[in-house]
Amino acid sequence: MSVKSMNRSDSPSSALLDRYDVPVPRYTSYPTVPYWSNNPTTGQWLAELRKAAARPDATWAVYVHIPFCETLCTFCGCNTVITRNHDREEPYVELLHKEFWRYLDEVPDLSKRPLRQLHLGGGTPTFLSPKSLRALLEPMLERVQFRTDEFDASVEVNPRVTSAEHLEALMAAGFTRVSMGVQDFDATVQHLVNRIQPFEVTEQLTRDARAMGYKSVNYDLIYGLPKQTPETMRRTAELTATLAPDRIALYSYAKVPWIKPAQRLFKDEDLPEGPEKRALYEIARDILLDAGYIEIGMDHFALPNDALNAARVTGDLHRNFMGYTEFRTDILLGLGVSAISETPTCFHQNEKVAPVYERRVQAGEIPTLRGHLLTEEDQRLRQQILNFMTRLHVTLEPEQVDDARSYLSQLIDDRLVVVDGNELVLTEAGKPFLRNATVFFDQRLRSAAPGHTIFSRSI
Repeated sequence: MSVKSMNRSDSPSSALLDRYDVPVPRYTSYPTVPYWSNNPTTGQWLAELRKAAARPDATWAVYVHIPFCETLCTFCGCNTVITRNHDREEPYVELLHKEFWRYLDEVPDLSKRPLRQLHLGGGTPTFLSPKSLRALLEPMLERVQFRTDEFDASVEVNPRVTSAEHLEALMAAGFTRVSMGVQDFDATVQHLVNRIQPFEVTEQLTRDARAMGYKSVNYDLIYGLPKQTPETMRRTAELTATLAPDRIALYSYAKVPWIKPAQRLFKDEDLPEGPEKRALYEIARDILLDAGYIEIGMDHFALPNDALNAARVTGDLHRNFMGYTEFRTDILLGLGVSAISETPTCFHQNEKVAPVYERRVQAGEIPTLRGHLLTEEDQRLRQQILNFMTRLHVTLEPEQVDDARSYLSQLIDDRLVVVDGNELVLTEAGKPFLRNATVFFDQRLRSAAPGHTIFSRSI
């Protein structure tokens, strides 16, 4: 069987899309953030972090959140600070250092364990100048241990404000993967989302990155944006395929205007929804599969020789707040305003309001906003969700089998999932409904039955 046929499935029917297009989580964590309840104190969080770092074989990753953007992309659901004042760069770098040094002082074992991943996200990390990026990264990397052959450093960039000098500064710090925000190549769509980014800009930055030796160039695309049509989606996917990025994230536009009021600037009639929206994904998917990409988990694609596909084959694929990654670390340490950290037993989020984060870090505090201490049941369900989201099948506990047959009866009847003995398996036809099937494991959502919308819709 060819790679193409292994990935191919018929488009879901309108009836299925109507039935399952409901608000459900994306499951980058469990419990999901709205259901965090057992909030740790800063002291409890540090105790859990120390426990995880104390293991001699522990590994860790660092996520650094750079919130600044010069302009607001109206589709965006990230925590951002809109400003053109680049005088804010140096003070923010100093805050990140102060926070990081505090962690290294509080948890000395971190400096003894290998750092496996470093990711800069935002916002727009390349809002920082090349000089500021060097000032941020060089002192941090001097204080930690890592092996070049086991270190994955990646950055999210906005091609409109990213120069070859940015890429050179990052490569000098050991970065080998760059993820470019593209979203859509159509001029009308770009205008409506306030992100004018000609194809040539993305093309040039892609060439620059490859010429410098970046081993992985990735694109983020979005389907479901205002005024997207089958024709514009096809054109965006075809142009993407001509540039052959190593990985592609094809995200569903998450309509959450109760969180991001700027999304109310769209007219509802401009937004494709339901079967019309899903058709956009299917168009892009078919083009990418024809171009040789492998569909990875949920809304991700990779070339066959990419490390993400290798992780899928070996069973090492992982999913966390940064999305799909090639491997799992024991600790994810988040730095910066709103950044989220995790250990096997605890989640922790920093202050989300920039002035509050700044004030607390300047005062020498860990800027704890909230978190969640996982119960034993949370940990078990978290692992099952992770297995299902990365492998598309999972072993059920004996007491879960009858519940699965009952709770998932409609999906079973629609041949989207199969309960085979004690194994829950997502079928090829069920791939568009992975989030819906995963709700089975979400005991907190199932028991809460929220009376208002919390999550974006599944399609």
